[in-house]
Amino acid sequence: MSTTTVESQPIHVQRRVAPIAPSAAWRPERVEALLALPFMELVHHAHTVHRAHFPNGDIELASLLSVKTGGCPEDCGYCPQSVHYDTGVEATKMMEPDAVLEAARAAQAAGASRFCMGAAWRSPNDRDIEKVAVLVREVRGLGLETCATLGMLKPTQAATLKDAGLDFYNHNLDSSPDFYDKVIHTRDYQDRLDTLQHVRDAGIKVCCGGILGMGETRAQRAGLIAQLANLDPAPESVPINNLVRVGGTPLADQEPVDPFEVVRVIAAARITMPAARVRLSAGRRELGDGIQALCFMAGANSIFYGDKLLVTGNPDVVDDRALLKRLDLPVSSELGA
Repeated sequence: MSTTTVESQPIHVQRRVAPIAPSAAWRPERVEALLALPFMELVHHAHTVHRAHFPNGDIELASLLSVKTGGCPEDCGYCPQSVHYDTGVEATKMMEPDAVLEAARAAQAAGASRFCMGAAWRSPNDRDIEKVAVLVREVRGLGLETCATLGMLKPTQAATLKDAGLDFYNHNLDSSPDFYDKVIHTRDYQDRLDTLQHVRDAGIKVCCGGILGMGETRAQRAGLIAQLANLDPAPESVPINNLVRVGGTPLADQEPVDPFEVVRVIAAARITMPAARVRLSAGRRELGDGIQALCFMAGANSIFYGDKLLVTGNPDVVDDRALLKRLDLPVSSELGA
């Protein structure tokens, strides 16, 4: 059986729980060594860690609704909602509460246990936050966990959302620090870290991940995972997105990432953040059923569920349910989780 040494600590892939001791500091080099393990050994190790922390092996279904679409002033190179790119996405006003509640009820009826509301803002104003707070209260009243992704927040805005009952706030790091400015120029990495801190300080759980396939190297993927794992505390939810190449964006012609590399990153996320819900997010349609199954084996235990993920396609509810049934994977809401 092979052994890889990371920072003078041997990694032995054996049939026991958590063969790598948890670390207070996951250096990028250490994560890169994980990614370089023989594929089957890495997946086996990640699965062992996963079953130790999630013995039911259940999958969380999270639904995402764009409550305010398009017109975003940011220039994120992957995003069809940016005003900088001609992608055919039209800017809309914020949805009315009744329409949002109708979507939330439909998601709940389909089995979703978490409902995330996204708005294409760089940084919402206080009036916007008050409107979202109303949505949070109403959706939470249905018995769903609530999540929002609204851009950069001020401390007072995070506190308002917490008071409304928001459970999670999503704000992705997107990439490692040394790759970030290749994709985004309208805000810097520290802006993202500051918002995450404001969310933590308000007592809201953090949903934070990144995107694969934007042209980054494996070392930079390791850097992203290290950044996430070293947040204090680590995110409770970690969405791993496979780039959806949208016509009109700067990354439209980017070469697809090797799908097995997606599995490797899922495995590294599971090992370095063992208690998190690791979410297989955008780009699942392009991965196919077989790779998704390997991702579940490697520790993914949450998916975005529904016909759309903000404005891009997502495997539909019937196909997702069929896949989970074929893999004998229970849904967390049906276990009372």
